[in-house]
Amino acid sequence: MAAEEAPYQTFASLYDELFDGELYLDWADYVKKQVPAGKILDLGGGAGRLAVLLAQAGYQVDCLDLSAPMLELAQEHAAEAKVDVRLLQADIREFSDWEEKYPTIVSFADTFNYLPSVEEFKAGLTQAYNHLEDGGTFLFDVITPKMVTESYDNFCYNNDDDPDKIFMWTAYPDVESGGYAVDHDLKFFLYREDIDAFKMVREVLHEVTYDMAFYKKALKEAGFLDIKFTADFGQKKADKKDERWFISCKKGESK
Repeated sequence: MAAEEAPYQTFASLYDELFDGELYLDWADYVKKQVPAGKILDLGGGAGRLAVLLAQAGYQVDCLDLSAPMLELAQEHAAEAKVDVRLLQADIREFSDWEEKYPTIVSFADTFNYLPSVEEFKAGLTQAYNHLEDGGTFLFDVITPKMVTESYDNFCYNNDDDPDKIFMWTAYPDVESGGYAVDHDLKFFLYREDIDAFKMVREVLHEVTYDMAFYKKALKEAGFLDIKFTADFGQKKADKKDERWFISCKKGESK
C-alpha cells in the first residue's frame, strides 16, 4: 500500500489536512442529539477531530485507533484545543485486553467499511458490543451500495489549488467479489525545494459495504437491539437512494 514519503509530512497528516472539517461538526451534532454527555469511546477515531469536539461539548472521550501517526495528531489537536482525550492504540477487531465499558460507543467516517471481510466486520461488532455497558448505545455510519456502484463509478478527483501539494483521488469499484467494494487510490505530490522535484505520498484504501438486510442481520446476531437506520446525519429515514447510512442500536440489559 505504502509509497515513498516526503520528509516532515506523513500520509496521516496529509489526509487529516484534506478531510472536510465541516463533516466532523455534523457528526458531533448527531452524537449530541442521540446521547447525553458522559463517557464515550470513539472507535477508529483517527486524528481525534471528533473526539476533540465531543470533549469540548462536555463528553469524557477515549479515542481508539490502530495508527500511531494518527494518534500523535490526535494528541496535538487535543493539546491545541486544551481538552483531555485519552488515546488508545488498538485494533477495533480485537481490543479485549481493554476491559473498560462505556455507555456510548461511536464510530464514523466509514471506519467499519474498512474491515475487509464479513468475519472481520462481525469481529468489530462483537468488540463494540462487549465494551458497551448494559443498555448502552452504539452509533456508527457506513457507505451504501449506491455510493459504491454509482457515486464511485468512474470517479476521479484532482486538486491542484496548491501547486506545491497536488492531490489525486481515483476510485475503483468492485462488485464482482462479494459485497460492494471499492479501492481508493490517494496520491499526494509534494514539491521539495532541497531536490527541486516532486515526491509522491500514496495510499490505497479498501472499503466494502453491504445491503441493509445484511447489516440488520449482523447486528442482531451480535446481540444488538433497537436497531435504527437513518440518513443525512439522522435527519431522514434511510432508503436505498442514500449514500451513507447512520445506524443506532443498543445493548440489552442483563437479566
